[in-house]
Amino acid sequence: KILTRPNKPTKTAYTHCLFGQTGGKALSLPPLPEKRMNRKQKTYKQVLFDLDGTLTDPMEGITKAVAHALAHYGIHIADRRTLVPFIGPPLQDSFRRFFGFTPEQADEACERYNDYFLPKGIFENRPYEGIDLLLARLKAEGRTLLVATTKPEPLAERILTHFGLRNYFDEIGGDTMERTRSDKAAVIAHVMEKAGIGTRTDEAVMVGDTEYDIAGARKVGMDSIGVLYGYGDEQALRTAGPTMTARSIDELGRLL
Repeated sequence: KILTRPNKPTKTAYTHCLFGQTGGKALSLPPLPEKRMNRKQKTYKQVLFDLDGTLTDPMEGITKAVAHALAHYGIHIADRRTLVPFIGPPLQDSFRRFFGFTPEQADEACERYNDYFLPKGIFENRPYEGIDLLLARLKAEGRTLLVATTKPEPLAERILTHFGLRNYFDEIGGDTMERTRSDKAAVIAHVMEKAGIGTRTDEAVMVGDTEYDIAGARKVGMDSIGVLYGYGDEQALRTAGPTMTARSIDELGRLL
């Protein structure tokens, strides 16, 4: 059932969209069977990483910022864990999808989100344990490391610098502050161009935790590794068809 767009977004619309007809309980779906064997087939010269849910765990800051934005519309969230699906997808899309916002309301909600996120929520975040060691190893091996995120590029730069990860990366690619480059494939193409690689994707791989990362990579003809330790929905990620999957940073390191 497709949600209609109300004049004022409602919590009911969100609950129906996210939880369906399960009486407020999250759907529990069995994992899909593996379609590909995880075997290292080649050494990738260029490795692109998503940021949220792949390099860092941003749950606290993002969910607090979303709750702050929703409060502007009189929607009060008792459990911020219900806002975890906002981690990863483009922010405007999530406001429209989960709360039935109109495009205009979604744009305004992004502004209210930034009211909390920019001064405080941006650093309510932490790198995943072991990610720095993996990045250091790949850098020492001479790989080109890039970030491709739908988070606005200046914010990604601030986060990576704050947590001491920026120097591992050759280039950072993201959305604009006006959120005019939110399509993942466009972000990937943008950072590949910045790095001087252009459209050559045969030696590159995209690493991310959501179906958006996998679909973006597929659109530009790039291999992908879906990581299952982040916040993306596992069924949706597997359905998108990653080249390989990794349940941990250790396993990711072995695949790379």
